Amino acid sequence: MKDLFGKALLDYQNGNYTEDIITSTSISDEDDLPLPYLFRSFKEMPKLEQKALKLAKGRVLDVGCGAGSHSLYLQEKGFRVKAIDISKKAIEVAKLRGVLHAEVKPILDETETFDTILLLMNGTGIFQELAQVSRYLSHLKSLLIGNGQILIDSSDIKYMYEDDDGGFWMDAHSNYYGELDYFLSYKGEEEDAMKWLYLDFEKLQMACESVGLKCELVLNGTHFDYLARLIPA
Repeated sequence: MKDLFGKALLDYQNGNYTEDIITSTSISDEDDLPLPYLFRSFKEMPKLEQKALKLAKGRVLDVGCGAGSHSLYLQEKGFRVKAIDISKKAIEVAKLRGVLHAEVKPILDETETFDTILLLMNGTGIFQELAQVSRYLSHLKSLLIGNGQILIDSSDIKYMYEDDDGGFWMDAHSNYYGELDYFLSYKGEEEDAMKWLYLDFEKLQMACESVGLKCELVLNGTHFDYLARLIPA
């Protein structure tokens, strides 16, 4: 991984903002991801993220923390927060912005325990594919203290396969429609393709039941997205 995402964050942090990240997927065209959005304040966050942060309790793990915006808000509210990301440069940025405990680490390597685990900005993405969801959920469950909670958001992207007649053009023989290849480029460089998963609520609920988690719908967003709260069953 070239860590172009982290490079872009570091450029913005250091005052070298000249262009945005460009993203695309196996089913969508190129789109800009504005760097200022990744440094947003609480007031600038979507309602789903605001709700998740308001529900946080106890010791918090911020998974895929990026520039650390969620961690910083919770720190300011007095929470003990650990922020992790697989991007070395993103963790550097989070520390520069004031996140006290930030570490380069994949979630499956985490061993500490927490009262709240946050997976936001399509948190199911790190599961990569449907076949891995139960494995990740089992590990996340093992990191919870007592009656702890996992707050996770995603989107049901079935709408992206809808045709003009209201039908859907999904191939019945292909993989789950939420499994995508995700592409990112920055300043003319292209990152290696990543697997990324958008998970509909029903599929998440079924996966949770299989590993002894109760899945509650907290809030629906404005565009097929949702926030869920997972607790030990």
